[in-house]
Amino acid sequence: MRSPSDRKPIIWAVSISKLKKLFEDIAPSYAARADIRVIDKGFEQAVAVIGDRLKNEEGDVLVAAGSNGAYLRRHVSLPVVLVKVTGFDMLEALTKARKISERIAIVTHAEITPELDQFKSLFNLAIEQRSYTTAEDAEQCVRELAAAGIEVVVGPGLVSELAQAAGLASVFLYSQNSVHDALDEAIERARVAHIEEARRERLNTILRHLNEGVVAVDMDGTIQSLNPVMERLLGVDASQVLGRRWSDAVPGLSLKRTLEKGVTELEEIEHVGEHVLVTNRIPIREQGMQTGAVLTFQEATVIQRVDRDLRTRNRQRNFVARYQLEQMLGVSSAIRATLDLARKYARCDATVLITGESGTGKELLAQGMHNASRRKRHPFVAINCGAFPETLLESELFGYEEGAFTGSRRGGKPGLIEAAHTGTLFLDEIGEMPLALQTRLLRVLQEKEVLRLGGSGATPVDVRVLAATNCDLHERVAQRAFRADLFYRLNILHIDLPPLRSRPEDVPVIAAHLLESALRRLGSPYSACRLLDALMPRLRAYRWTGNVREMENVIERLAVFCSDPDRGGVPMEQDLRSIVPELFEAAAKDAATELLKPAKQKTELGHILKIIEDCGGDHAEACRRLGIGRTTLWRKLKAPALAG
Repeated sequence: MRSPSDRKPIIWAVSISKLKKLFEDIAPSYAARADIRVIDKGFEQAVAVIGDRLKNEEGDVLVAAGSNGAYLRRHVSLPVVLVKVTGFDMLEALTKARKISERIAIVTHAEITPELDQFKSLFNLAIEQRSYTTAEDAEQCVRELAAAGIEVVVGPGLVSELAQAAGLASVFLYSQNSVHDALDEAIERARVAHIEEARRERLNTILRHLNEGVVAVDMDGTIQSLNPVMERLLGVDASQVLGRRWSDAVPGLSLKRTLEKGVTELEEIEHVGEHVLVTNRIPIREQGMQTGAVLTFQEATVIQRVDRDLRTRNRQRNFVARYQLEQMLGVSSAIRATLDLARKYARCDATVLITGESGTGKELLAQGMHNASRRKRHPFVAINCGAFPETLLESELFGYEEGAFTGSRRGGKPGLIEAAHTGTLFLDEIGEMPLALQTRLLRVLQEKEVLRLGGSGATPVDVRVLAATNCDLHERVAQRAFRADLFYRLNILHIDLPPLRSRPEDVPVIAAHLLESALRRLGSPYSACRLLDALMPRLRAYRWTGNVREMENVIERLAVFCSDPDRGGVPMEQDLRSIVPELFEAAAKDAATELLKPAKQKTELGHILKIIEDCGGDHAEACRRLGIGRTTLWRKLKAPALAG
């Protein structure tokens, strides 16, 4: 489609008098600049013709003169440029009239020219001067002039023709220069209008494609423009509200302050019906003057979705391991041996299975191993296999091609396995991975290539896999909930993180570090050592079923209490009982449990031995019947309390 600014202006020159001949004579000289079309009608007939033409033709500006031009201005939507009488026109016409007779009258439309009165006085000329507004006025004026003995009438085309009809001589008032000036002005106005229309079309195109709702008003609050998003909010068609007052259309989203005081209001949260909107109100200024205001909005749900997507994408792109092995605290031989093993395993690319109870720091160990490996400058990609539904986990891990399923992203999406190329893939909670995906993961580990959902060609990948679990994979294999071949592929290298209760000598070191960090975050001046002195025996005796994660929660609670300016300082025992009651309750339970433990263990051992006897000494079958793994069975049979 051709832009309005690309075509020549279309000028309609309207006249039924002598001016029509001037238009026709001059029009060819403008052929390169404009398309000038002459309409030989006037007044009501001209309005009717113009209305019919506008249904099928384009038109930019009308050019007319006198009462005909004034009438068209009131009744036609197109802009009208009037042919104006200049001083030179008057002098030339009067000179011609003087050659005919000295009894001269000049008749102009709408107003008498004051300069002519000065000219008459200066040169002592007897010239009658009259004005008219309608055709009837012009006819009456000519009759009066004829009765007064006027012999020559100077005026526009209508007046000239009326004078001739009354038997008077006439001189046409308009010159070619006047017509040229009017046509030049009309062409310039059309050119400016084309530029403005093109600018408006570009702006409207932009507004139509915005996800924000936009409305622009003038200083009276009249709606000048609004886009489809705003139409949907209002539930109306633009044609129904353009030209109306914004305050009438949507009283709940006022622009009064912005229009009256030029106030900019950004990111306001407002309710309109069932919609929660984030709105912006901005004054429109042109050449330093405020000419209106614009209101934009986005629905809060859209912003929330975008924010969620941004955070998700940023997290996915930020595949960085933050922790080092040295950040795993502890002085016990168990943790030192674990860290030594981790450093040794970090130097190779074999798959490592990290086991341990929840809260022992399996991901911290995995990140530390990545940072101690040759892959440390490459991605560390972690995913919790138990945190996603099966279908979502499959697309996250393996990626998908465009059109693989409803709602798939255009162009497809690489999975996390591809994202970990040249780096490390950490599969947390691997024991919770669905069986169907275990098969696909096994192929990735064996073939070193990944096939996207809906794809036909596999992509080679170079990843080092670290997997972690807090469940007994031997038991999961026995229960047919985990593939044995995948287990053996993952369990090439194995690290078992010892629970915190098995290394009580590490408790003071970890507790002091956690408390110092918590006090520093809270801006507390107290020393971690002083606060822990009274509590340390109980911290060491507690079983920490949640391990370091549970200790972190307990220490955070203690830090918050001690940082309270009204109750801060070293807490008394009664305070400690209310802050960390589990430490005191656990001690009482442990004491009772110790009394019952031998009898319980003896009963349990008898049951285990009976099952083994029923299985003919087959420990694997005994494990299956008992629902425990070989490691658990071995531990229960070798426990010191049972051995006796």
